Amino acid sequence: MRTRTTLTLAFAGGLSLALAAPALADQHESTVYILHGVPDATVDVYANGDLVLEDFAPGTLTDALTLPAGEYDLKVTAPDAGADGEAVIEADDVTVPGGANITVVAHLDESGTPVLTPFVNDVSGTAAGQGRITVRHTAAAPAVDVRANGDVAFPGLTNPNEAKADLAAGTISADVVLAGTDTVALGPADVPITEGTNTIVYAWGSAEAGNLDLAVQVLDGLHSSPSGVPSGTGGQSGTMNAGAVAALAALGAAGIAFAGTRRRASVDA
Repeated sequence: MRTRTTLTLAFAGGLSLALAAPALADQHESTVYILHGVPDATVDVYANGDLVLEDFAPGTLTDALTLPAGEYDLKVTAPDAGADGEAVIEADDVTVPGGANITVVAHLDESGTPVLTPFVNDVSGTAAGQGRITVRHTAAAPAVDVRANGDVAFPGLTNPNEAKADLAAGTISADVVLAGTDTVALGPADVPITEGTNTIVYAWGSAEAGNLDLAVQVLDGLHSSPSGVPSGTGGQSGTMNAGAVAALAALGAAGIAFAGTRRRASVDA
């Protein structure tokens, strides 16, 4: 993945859920992360006619972006289509809200249709000796139970919902099973619960296609009310400039997500 132009952009007004997030110190800015969880959908992203992201591949979780509010012209195309190529999605004068901490996930719904879901990240303080775990179901799969050390911790989780809890710091062995069964869909995997962090685990991909996978994001600095924006890291990390955030979110605003894109053979996803 290569970026050619660094632009300071923000995400679309379609992310109205973002407005429910805890306020940041600067109400004119938002903190945004993006997880690309649509298998076989590599795209190029343009903002104001400039290529801002080339070959944005599935499985990429971005670093934190601090984005100002504003309005932008956005376009997403198949790889190598060029600025004048046919748009997968195009949106002009996209309005950007401010004052939120969000992870935007491009993923498949339960039936396998590409969608885009914004999740408001819980960056409230944790008690001494505790960390937070959040589990998000963003895979084309039925309801699941999430188990911790063999016991069901989050039952009946459906796409595109989440569950969370504050736990004592330590390491848990987590796996995902079909709801009400012992049929393992993902895992087990050791998940560290660190004091003062929110460890967010995403299930993405497709059960039918056999490409289910996990991504992990960690937001730290939650020991008390944060004085700034909590930092975050991803289990499958990558970097992406703000223009790509805007364009991906525009997919959700227009009700279209990556449909009709072709996979570029040269991309090592």
